Amino acid sequence: MPDEPINEIEEEVYEESLGEMYSDYFLDYASYVILERAVPHLGDGLKPVQRRILHSMKELDDGRYNKVANVVGNTMKYHPHGDASIGDAMVQLGQKDLLIDTQGNWGNTLTGDPAAAPRYIEARLTPFALEVAFNPKTTKWTRSYDGRNKEPVTLPMKFPLLLAQGVEGIAVGLACKILPHNFNELIDACIAALRNQPINIVPDFPTGGLMDASDYRDGLRSRGSKIRVRARIEVASAKLLRIDEIPFATTTGGLIDSIVSANEKNKIKIARVEDNTAAKAEILVHLPAGTDAETIREALYAFTDCELSISPNAGVITGDKPKFMGVSEILKASAEETKELLRIELEIRLAELMEKWHFSSLEKIFIENRIYRDIEECETWEAVIEAIDTGLEPHKKKLKREVTEDDIVRLTEIRIKRISKFDSFKADSIIKALENDIDQVEKNLRSLTRFAINYFKSLQKKYGKGRERRTEITEFSVVKRTQVAAATETLFLDRKNGFAGWGLKKEESIDKCSRMDDIITMLPTGKVTVSKISEKAFVGQRPVYFNIFRKDEEKIFSVMYRDGRQGTVYAKRFRMGGVTRDKEYDLTLGSPGSRILYFAVHDSEQDSNDNEVIVHLKPLLRLRNLDRTFKWEDIAIKGRSVKGNIVSKQPVDRIVRAPKSE
Repeated sequence: MPDEPINEIEEEVYEESLGEMYSDYFLDYASYVILERAVPHLGDGLKPVQRRILHSMKELDDGRYNKVANVVGNTMKYHPHGDASIGDAMVQLGQKDLLIDTQGNWGNTLTGDPAAAPRYIEARLTPFALEVAFNPKTTKWTRSYDGRNKEPVTLPMKFPLLLAQGVEGIAVGLACKILPHNFNELIDACIAALRNQPINIVPDFPTGGLMDASDYRDGLRSRGSKIRVRARIEVASAKLLRIDEIPFATTTGGLIDSIVSANEKNKIKIARVEDNTAAKAEILVHLPAGTDAETIREALYAFTDCELSISPNAGVITGDKPKFMGVSEILKASAEETKELLRIELEIRLAELMEKWHFSSLEKIFIENRIYRDIEECETWEAVIEAIDTGLEPHKKKLKREVTEDDIVRLTEIRIKRISKFDSFKADSIIKALENDIDQVEKNLRSLTRFAINYFKSLQKKYGKGRERRTEITEFSVVKRTQVAAATETLFLDRKNGFAGWGLKKEESIDKCSRMDDIITMLPTGKVTVSKISEKAFVGQRPVYFNIFRKDEEKIFSVMYRDGRQGTVYAKRFRMGGVTRDKEYDLTLGSPGSRILYFAVHDSEQDSNDNEVIVHLKPLLRLRNLDRTFKWEDIAIKGRSVKGNIVSKQPVDRIVRAPKSE
C-alpha cells in the first residue's frame, strides 16, 4: 500500500519536536565545550585536558623523564579526544616553565618554532608541581569518560596557577583571555589578600618588553580593560636600531614580517632587517642615510607589531557555570582555597598523628605490662581478644580515645622479636615527638592564616629565585602615525586642471609627504574638503589654498568673502578644528555665486594680528571714499562656520595687502 499522507497535526508535532531536538543538542554541545574544553576552572586554574595531562604524569612519575608520547598515550585513558590535542596542550604547558620539567626540543616561544615530535622529547613534573598540585587525600575524584578509571574533578592547587600561567580559550558564545602574571608578585599578593590588605597586580610576560597597564582595570573586559605592550628598542647608533625584547603574543618572525610590510607600504623607511635571535631575541634594523633613528623608532611603534594592544577577558568555571571575574577576585579566591586546603591537610595530619600516638601508647602499655602473656592459655580467638581487652582495662584512662577491636587485632600482630627488643626509653621518645608534632599542628590550626602566609613565603623562598619581573611597567603616549610616517613622496598640484597627488611629477611641487597624510583644499567658491592623499585625484580647479592637513597645527585662516553674486562682503578669522574626511564644508553662507575675495593663512595669532588689507570699492554715485583699511586684529578668532563681520555692503572691486609702515 502507498504511504498515507501525514496529516497537518502530525506534521506540526514532528516539526516542533525536531526543532526542540536541535535546540537541546546545541545547548548540550555548547555546555560541553564551555565546561569541558575551553574555559579553565577557578579551583585549580586548569582546563580539563591540562588537568588530565598532569594527573597522568603523576600517575607515571618515578622521578625520571618520560617520553611525551607515553604521557599522551596514558592521558587518552582520561581525555576523550585525539592525541594531537593532548600533545599540543602538553607542549604549551611545558613552554610555560612552571609545572613541567622538559628535555629536548620543546620549540621556541620567541621565534614560534614548533616542538619536536612527541616521541623525541621527554618530560617530568617539577618539584614545584609535586608540592602544590597533588595530594590524593584532599582530591575529589570522579569516574573517567569510559568508567574504567578515576580522575580528579580538580587538582588541590595551593597556588594561583591560573594567573601565573595565563590562559586563552574560545567556546560557544564565550571566550576567556587571562594574561600571565609574575610568580613572586602573585605570592606577595596572596599574602596581602590573607591579611585583608589591598592588592594590585598587573601582567608580566616571559618575552619581557614594555607595558602600559594604566587601563588594565583588574582584567575585566566589562570595564574596558586593555594593556599596551611594546618591544624594547635600543638606538645602537645613528643607523642601527636593536630590538632585544618583543611584545607578548607575537614572535620574532611575525615582528620582522610587520616591519618589512610597513617598509614596502612606505610607512617607514629602513635599509634592511637582520634576525640574530637565539636563546634571546635580537633583531637589528638598519637605517638608510639621512634618517632620524628616534623618528624611525617611534614609527616602528606606530606601524608595526612593535606595539600591540591586548584586551583581557577573565572568564572561569566556578560552581559548574562560567563567570567573569576580576584578577584580584580570582587571586583572593585562590588564596582562600589554598588556606582551606592547608586546613584540610592539617586536620588529616592531626588525625594521623593522633592515631600514631594512640597505637604507640597502646603498644607501650601492651609490652611493658606483659599483657601478651595473658593470651598464652587462650584456646579461641574470642578468648584472645577478651584477654587483651581485660589486661588493657586499667590503663585505658591514659589514652585519648576508646580501644577498638581493630586496635587489639593490631596488637596481636606484633612480632615476638619486636617485643623482645622493646626499648621503653625509645618508645617514650617517639611518643614525646608525636606529642610535640600534635601540639604544633593544633597550633597551626588555631593560627591558620599565619600558617598559610608562611606556606606562601616558603614557596617564594624555594622557587622564586630567577622569576623576577621581566616586563617593565611604564606609561607611554599614543604615537601619532601622521607625525612619524616616512615622508617618502612629494605632493604635486595641477592648479589649472584641479588634480593633485604624488604621481604628478611634472606639476607644481607643494611639500614632502607620506602616503598616510591628508590634504586640505579651499576653492574660490568657499568650499573646503579634507581628503586622503593619493597618487592622483581631482581636488578642484585653481584652489585658493592647498596643502597637507595636520590636525595638531593651529593655523589661523583670514577670509573675506562675498555672499552671493552681489551681496554683502564679510570677514572672519578661524581655525579649522575637527573635520570629517571627504565631507564638504562651506566657509560662506552657501548662497549661489558666493566668492572668496581675500585669503591668508598664518601660523600664529600674532602673525594674523599684524595683517592689514585695503579694500577698494567700486565707484558709485555719491561714494567718495573708495579705499578702506581693514585690520584683522579687530575681529575675534572663531570657528570656521561663523558668519563673520560685515566689511562692506557696497560692491568691492579688489582687496590688497596694506603696505607695512617703516
